Amino acid sequence: MIKNRHNTIAVVVVIVFGFVLFYFGTDGFRAFTAESARTYDILQNKPKFPSVTLEDSKSRTYTFDEFADGRYVFVTFMYTSCTSVCPELEMNMLQVYEQIPEKYIGEDIVFLSISFDPERDDPKTLTKYRGYFNSDGETWRMARINDREELDSLLDELGVVVIPNDSGDFTHNSAFYLIGRSGHLQEVMDYTLIDEAVTKVNSILSGQEGVE
Repeated sequence: MIKNRHNTIAVVVVIVFGFVLFYFGTDGFRAFTAESARTYDILQNKPKFPSVTLEDSKSRTYTFDEFADGRYVFVTFMYTSCTSVCPELEMNMLQVYEQIPEKYIGEDIVFLSISFDPERDDPKTLTKYRGYFNSDGETWRMARINDREELDSLLDELGVVVIPNDSGDFTHNSAFYLIGRSGHLQEVMDYTLIDEAVTKVNSILSGQEGVE
């Protein structure tokens, strides 16, 4: 009887110890994977979007400060040669775009798809690509960042992981990023949960949620 009691106590101690380790190792259960841990950490820090120089599909060059006029910026990262997640990412972005009230589009929020493959994604290529998703090139722009240091700095700031492979393609994570009016990251959203993203953005635009 005493031996069984000792065994039970030992099991309970191991369980409690494991529970405590799991709690602290996952930021209090908020981060169960490396990706969610990365997202949680980024949202805690809310980094400012660097003033990178963009070249869009219309061959216009400007810094991100172009949007630093009190508007929100809904951002994705992609490359046009991608045949897996990127087309779905941009198609889902289109569905979000189409469900934002027209009165907000261009006035309170703009959409921006940034290629992390500037060598291949020149303005002509971006123009063709945006045509697949009805991007107008104004309220939804597609652009590249030619300066590699600026591009790498931006990806690092927002936790975007891009790993090139031998065939010239990339393994990368994907999400919707909402940059607040102040230019700081406000939300990172699952790109597969379109309705949730729409609800979140519309709530923010209508003033039902706090602004950044």
